[in-house]
Order: sequence, then structure tokens, then C-alpha cells
Amino acid sequence: MPPRKLSETPGTLAKPATISEVALLAGVSVGTASKALNGRGSLRQETRQRVLAAAEQLGFQPNRAAVSLNSGRTYTVGMITTDTIGRFSIPLMMGAEDALGAGEMSVFLCDARDDPIREQYYLRTLLSRRVDGIIVTGRRTQARPPIGAGLPIPVVYAFISSTDPHDCSVVPDEAGGARKAVEHLLATGRRRIAHVTGPERHHSATVRAAAAAGRLAEAGLDLAGVPMFGEWSEAWGRQAVRMLLGAGTPFDAVFCGSDQIARGAADALQAAGRRVPDDVALVGFDNWDVMALGCQPPLTSVDMELEALGRTAADRLLAAINGEPSPGRHTRPCRLVIRESAA
Repeated sequence: MPPRKLSETPGTLAKPATISEVALLAGVSVGTASKALNGRGSLRQETRQRVLAAAEQLGFQPNRAAVSLNSGRTYTVGMITTDTIGRFSIPLMMGAEDALGAGEMSVFLCDARDDPIREQYYLRTLLSRRVDGIIVTGRRTQARPPIGAGLPIPVVYAFISSTDPHDCSVVPDEAGGARKAVEHLLATGRRRIAHVTGPERHHSATVRAAAAAGRLAEAGLDLAGVPMFGEWSEAWGRQAVRMLLGAGTPFDAVFCGSDQIARGAADALQAAGRRVPDDVALVGFDNWDVMALGCQPPLTSVDMELEALGRTAADRLLAAINGEPSPGRHTRPCRLVIRESAA
């Protein structure tokens, strides 16, 4: 007989489904079903999905207290961030929750607000709650010191990286993203490309600027003017374009280090009578929909794929929890999203 989900007797409550029934419906062993439901083991994705679908069909609810006692795990993960506004940490957390949800793990988000004392407090709190692992993230991509030494649980750094090469860090390939932006501008016939970006002290600004200049050099070209370092703001984008125009620098494209800068640049170009993209093509970085879609015209931008990055970080954390760590720095490719500003 097929496994049942609901009681066939009217007016009575259904008896909870068992893992044996899940295994029977999915056509796997009880051990395989257990691994799939708990996010453990090296299972084929199709097998894992079949077990999860069977569990959902039967309304299977594992006894987390019993599972925790048997495995020594709490099925919770901590995420510590310094990104107060959530611009980067929220998409990362959404991606991590997607990956961890398959194993029915919960995520505790802790905002350290760039305060080392607060960060250590949250670390102690998460350890006292016996979380199975921790993801550390923030709003800047430069490497940071490890959050702690000799911790009893795995830690994965996401978006940011650890200065310790023995730690696992998952970061966006910002240099590759900048190269894709320049390659697209070259492919559309632009040859005098200016670059306006954030503060030179920021890792992201220097990496993106160096990659843009390097890709142009490969094409036998130089940047229009010099890399213009400033702030991550619309105001700086407007000011930088006015400076380019005032200096008489010939340019037919501007690659900006952020969408905020690009949106300000678009305003200044239009105020000066330069049509985007007819006269000047424009590319941003981040693919922040608030900025990219609010820009006129809509902005071509480099997407760091933060949700996918969060999923990858969570997958590596799960592997480390299961005894398969992957130390070192792991990069994920960026994606160019083409819109009207550089069509």
C-alpha cells in the first residue's frame, strides 16, 4: 500500500508520518532519506530532491529534539555581519537560508555594527547556543582578521575574506566583473572609457579600477584620463562627470565602481546635454535594483550574485560541519546585466 498522509477516518487526527514512509515513497533506504533530510552525505541532487518532495507530500516533521540528541547538533547556524543597512548581508542571508533550509536549519543573524566588542559578544552568544557553524560577512570585500582562534565549530567567510589562508572564504570575482564591463563597452564600439569609483582606500575600488585599466591595456587602449577615486555616492558621480567635462577629457563611456555613482553620472551627463547611451555609454557595479532601475535610462550593471554567493557559503559550511572543510579563498563569477544605458 502507498504511504498515507492523512487519516482515512473522519474526525481523527492523522498519525505523523515516519521516516520509513518517506524512504518508501522516495524509493530509497532509510539511511539515505535521513542524510537527505539532514543535509548530510554526498547524495545526488536528484535523490535529495526526491526525498524532500516525498517528505513534503507526507507532511513529515522530524523530531528535532531527538535528532539533536542523537547527532550532537542543534541545526542552527549563526551569521555575524558588519553591514548595518543590510545591503549585502540580506541577499547573502537569503541565499544561505535557501541552502540550509533543505536540511531544515535555522539562521541567527547578528549585526555587529563594526564594533569589535559587540562582535565578540555575539560570537560568545552563538557558541553558548551551540550553533553548528558560523558565517561571517560584512559590507566590504577586503580581508579581515579571523573572528576567533581555535573555535570548536566551522566558520566560513562570505563576501569578505579572512586573512588566514586556512579559513574558508567565498568572495565575488570583482576583477572579473570589471573586465566584463569593459569588454562589453569595447564590443559596442567605445574606445575612450573613463572610470569613476569609490575611495582608493577601499579594496573594491582599487581592484575594479586595476582590472578595468588592465583590460583596456590588453586592447591597446588607456583609460580616458586617470581613475577617479571619490565616494560611493550619487553626488560624487555628478561631480566626477563635471570634472571630466570641465577638463575637456574626450570620453564616450564611463564605467562606474557602483550603481550610486553611475546614477549621479547619468544625471550630470543629461544636464550637460550628453545623451546616454548615444553619446556616452554608462555601466555601473552591484546591480542594486533601486539604483539600476531608477536610473534614466535603466543602468547596465555588474551583478555580484550575492544570493548565489550566500548559497555557496552555506554549502561549504554544511560540508565543513559534516567533516569536509574546504580552506582557502574561493571566488564566484560576476554577471553583467545589460540594460539601455550601454545597449
